[in-house]
Amino acid sequence: MHSESSKPLHTIDSVVIRFAGDSGDGMQIVGSQFTNTSALFGNDLATFPDFPAEIRAPAGTLAGVSGFQLHFAAHDIYTPGDQPEVLIAMNPAALRVNIKDLKKGGLVIVNQEKFIPREFEKAGITVNPLEDGSLEGYNVVKIDLQKSTKEAVEGLGLGTKEIDRCKNFYALGMTYWLYHRPMEATERWIQEKFKQPYQEANIRALRAGYHLAETLEVFHERFEVPAAKLEAGTYRNIMGNQATAIGLVAAAEKAGLRVFYGSYPITPASDILHYLAGMKSYGVYTFQAEDEIAAIGSAIGASYGGSLGVTATSGPGMALKTEAMGLAIMTELPLVIVNVQRGGPSTGLPTKTEQADLFQAIYGRNGEAPLAVISASTPADCFHMAFEAVRIATRYMCPVILLTDGYLANGSEPWKVPDPDSLPDLSVAFHTAKEGWRPYNRDAATLARAWVRPGTPGLEHRIGGIEKEDGTGNVSYDPDNHEKMVKIRQAKIDGIEVPDLEVTGDPGELLVVGWGSTYGSIRAAVELARSRGYKVAQAHIRYLNPLPKNTEAVLKSFKTVICPEMNLGQLATVLRAKTLVDVQTVSKVKGKAFTVAEIFAAIQAKQ
Repeated sequence: MHSESSKPLHTIDSVVIRFAGDSGDGMQIVGSQFTNTSALFGNDLATFPDFPAEIRAPAGTLAGVSGFQLHFAAHDIYTPGDQPEVLIAMNPAALRVNIKDLKKGGLVIVNQEKFIPREFEKAGITVNPLEDGSLEGYNVVKIDLQKSTKEAVEGLGLGTKEIDRCKNFYALGMTYWLYHRPMEATERWIQEKFKQPYQEANIRALRAGYHLAETLEVFHERFEVPAAKLEAGTYRNIMGNQATAIGLVAAAEKAGLRVFYGSYPITPASDILHYLAGMKSYGVYTFQAEDEIAAIGSAIGASYGGSLGVTATSGPGMALKTEAMGLAIMTELPLVIVNVQRGGPSTGLPTKTEQADLFQAIYGRNGEAPLAVISASTPADCFHMAFEAVRIATRYMCPVILLTDGYLANGSEPWKVPDPDSLPDLSVAFHTAKEGWRPYNRDAATLARAWVRPGTPGLEHRIGGIEKEDGTGNVSYDPDNHEKMVKIRQAKIDGIEVPDLEVTGDPGELLVVGWGSTYGSIRAAVELARSRGYKVAQAHIRYLNPLPKNTEAVLKSFKTVICPEMNLGQLATVLRAKTLVDVQTVSKVKGKAFTVAEIFAAIQAKQ
């Protein structure tokens, strides 16, 4: 619904907006609704929800601030934006945490009723920021959301707490007016989500906020971001964890296998379990185990039984799964392990993002225990790389670690839904012939051993975590056999076919190489630098073990190579070891993703 307005409507190219408040203020809900509305409108978009680390921090405190940032545009975008131009702050703590990120001259909409001494104390503020001059240079709009929402829902018989829960939709309505967004999709969502009288209350609050913005004198104009010109096709807005779940199921369908997903809930990987649990109609089995060790053990057992065994975790959960990963390597069974990385070490930063598990993924097991390691670059790319993880695991009979992170898992972007017929065939053929069969007979091309379902007549065999005799799989302590088996398992991983590393930009001078969720910031920074005359290129590594075969040649073709990572230089160390190229680290370990400005500054420093 667009109402006619007497105020001028300006067309702009893009907007970055951030909703921030207490963890009980519904910021994730209104951020998601604004995102879905913009996606339906046809904008390109990228989001970044920012959750508090504590399960329920005291209301009004800095630790309890929850945020949702959305970048929507009329053109291709790669990040949720460096700095918001609009900040909706529901309390003093939200203002204090987020104001430093807002662009100078930006719009601040504050919930005025919360700017009182009691709330200042909770937020560690000694004076009222609305009166001390600290917001000079910003366009500040003060709204008493509690009072305004109460007026909007009058007559519905709601109590004070129930009215308070509607104020997030009041604020959302204001932003819908400001950016000429239709409200119908959100109203339909409210009708499906809530029962009466809460359904009516939230719709009233949404509409009242919309119409208040129209009448406020402080809003002299409104803005519209036209639809982006996307490639033809069917699109949906998708989050990284959703894309991972869908990719696993799509790959299993193409392989003719059932997914068995064994996991233990852990932030920020838990949503993969939630999504897969809703896919029983696709033959998906989900099992919430009592701990991380049981979770991966159940997945290995499922793979032994002829299903696609999958497990996922975050941060410290990977450490608990380590011995069982070695079991899957030694038994040479297909297994997909998703690590949605978060800040560490130990419990670390449960809701914040990091890329510091690369060493652990490649090297972090006892003995010589190689497995494949790949990573996703964007929320939508989680679908493709989950599909790739299944391809590699089933073709080469090995475990595969798929690395994503909290930034990708909770972020979202438009995803072009692929035609199922266009996806590669991953059909698996289980071995059934008795003639000449031994458990560790290998395919000459892949070095993969045969996959046999238990109970296949005449193909009964033992399997376990003690070293195998080549061919028979019998327990062996022979030193020569052990070395041979170690080298075979390594050769199998080294021989995995992966695409060559692609380079975009200007050859020969400066290469910015990255992996994982740094992709968007690197790409935007490289494009900005090239537009200003810098000679720079980008290469993004999605296959981390083994590396693409042309990696060394690509790196050696540039005078300077830098590697932005959300760790202290793990990929840079791997690349130096593998290629002997002096890859220079650009490091950030703050639980936050790189901004475009940070990577652009690193590029400038090398010119």
